[in-house]
Amino acid sequence: MKPSTESLPVVKCIVVDQFGYLPNSSKTAVLRRPEQGFDAGIEYTPGASYQVVNIASGEIVFTGSPVVWGDGEVNTTSGDKVWWLDFSNVREPGDYVIVDADNHLRSAEFRIGSDVYRPVLIQAVRTFFYQRAGFAKRTPFAEAAWADEASHIKPGQDTEARLYNATNDASTERDLSGGWYDAGDYNKYTSWHAGYLLSLMEAYNDRPAIWSDDFNLPESGNGIPDLVDEIKWGMDWLVKMQESDGSVLSVMGLDHGSPPSSADGPSVYGPATTNASLAAAAAFALGAELFTQFDDDTLKTYASHLQQRAIDAWRWADANPSVTFRNSDNGVAAGEQEVDNSGRKDKKLAAAIYLFATTGDSTYRDYVDANRPDIYWVSPWNEELLHALLVYARLPNATSSVADTLNQQYQQSMQGAENWSDIHNQTDAYRAFIGDGNFTWGSSRTMAVKGATFYRLQKFAIATASANAIDDVALDYLHYLHGVNPMGKVYLSNMGAYGAEDSVDSFYHSWFTDGSADWDSVTESNYGPAPGFVVGGANPQYNWDACCPTSCGGSGNNARCGMAPLSPPHNQPPMKSYADFNTGWPVNSWQVTENSNGYQVAYIRLLSKFVE
Repeated sequence: MKPSTESLPVVKCIVVDQFGYLPNSSKTAVLRRPEQGFDAGIEYTPGASYQVVNIASGEIVFTGSPVVWGDGEVNTTSGDKVWWLDFSNVREPGDYVIVDADNHLRSAEFRIGSDVYRPVLIQAVRTFFYQRAGFAKRTPFAEAAWADEASHIKPGQDTEARLYNATNDASTERDLSGGWYDAGDYNKYTSWHAGYLLSLMEAYNDRPAIWSDDFNLPESGNGIPDLVDEIKWGMDWLVKMQESDGSVLSVMGLDHGSPPSSADGPSVYGPATTNASLAAAAAFALGAELFTQFDDDTLKTYASHLQQRAIDAWRWADANPSVTFRNSDNGVAAGEQEVDNSGRKDKKLAAAIYLFATTGDSTYRDYVDANRPDIYWVSPWNEELLHALLVYARLPNATSSVADTLNQQYQQSMQGAENWSDIHNQTDAYRAFIGDGNFTWGSSRTMAVKGATFYRLQKFAIATASANAIDDVALDYLHYLHGVNPMGKVYLSNMGAYGAEDSVDSFYHSWFTDGSADWDSVTESNYGPAPGFVVGGANPQYNWDACCPTSCGGSGNNARCGMAPLSPPHNQPPMKSYADFNTGWPVNSWQVTENSNGYQVAYIRLLSKFVE
């Protein structure tokens, strides 16, 4: 008799990628017995026999036994004892569950198919549409639950923004409308924004064939891939931030409200900086290459203008090498994007690389050759610069000796600790090693970027491992974000309609704010947050505000603290330092659940490598 899985309880001690697996990829479910952390009281001992069951037919397509990880030791990163169940031989497309035959329990459902990640990619990209400032989100492009009119275009807002310290001076007024809200706040940070554009353009260039014109954006059907349309939306704002002398304004501080169109406070901007100008130069230069790829005269003209803008921004930054502005210290926006001398050097190297690629001017090549660093360490923290250096190394007119050295150093550094060494030694129980010290604010981004560091070996043809081996390693980092983690959590918002059984229910965002009857929570509000937003993820550094519990300015504020920091995420093993919540100050949920376009582009870049 074929077993029925419908009546079996779902147990979070059998964790799988809740979206699914590619037919020919490796597939490993993680079985877990919590020993440390908030769930240590859960009793689960894996049975001897597990089945992979096709939901539609009830057929058992695989039977196997789990293998204990780490000689049965407790994994300190997760606080769990772990077993692995390899079911890689299951390749037939379909919907499945894993059944613990001895304990009569099952996993979340998942799908196997070559197109399993495409619906997820579409939603992940569509978050940028919901993050557009100054653009109406109307049906049918916005789902009715998240429709809103254009934000920040009232008098004194983005179309009439003024310099932060001269708000009474009409001569400082600029039309700086457009762009994307940076994260859960609505501010716009030039250097970071330029980095998002670079990432999205590289994601397009890596696999242009997958980017179709049907993501249900207002631009869909115009003959240009929708990702490129979204890139142009972001690039148009960066163009507005450039001054006539080539310099680029650094930041914008915007008012907040739920929904965004309800914000009515003024918009201000910060002055031009070297950091912003160099970051913009790189984005303009790569954009000049991107938009020439399309048989569209308007885009080709746009590309030509971007190339000149890149040159102008470089020249200004070269002549003004240390102009800084600490926006948070000056009350403009919340995050701090300013960098030190070393950071500006990295920005200048990246800008020189992309300018050399688009112009062929040897001045930029000479700058790279004279200033490029040696690659002795590959990590998620230097990946942006290392990626640019690898871009340089494959340019046909790069200095061959420099190119060879860069490729060899990257390849060699990937062999060491924190990279292939830890993969081969199976250091991480959840198959996605980043090291305990790298579980910080934004660990979801860290996971996605770490997966990409392995994929670079394939992208730039400098691999010593097979393409399948590299894919499987990179996919394990994706699986972590899709539920193969101790929380059994898909770290994207509101993805129940797209296959996730436990995705993010609520997260810190000014639109999907705490207490909103419509948008606070998937389970407790009318709609919950929009789908597809990548949240920060596990952060063992989380704590309530330093004013808690008795010094937050009054009894009402103090009462918000509660009796102790929320646990989880506080005082947990690194991977369990997470909870779905969006409570603002002084509980400060943004340390754990706030989204960021930086997390989003890192995830999109990795996910897109595995979409047909």
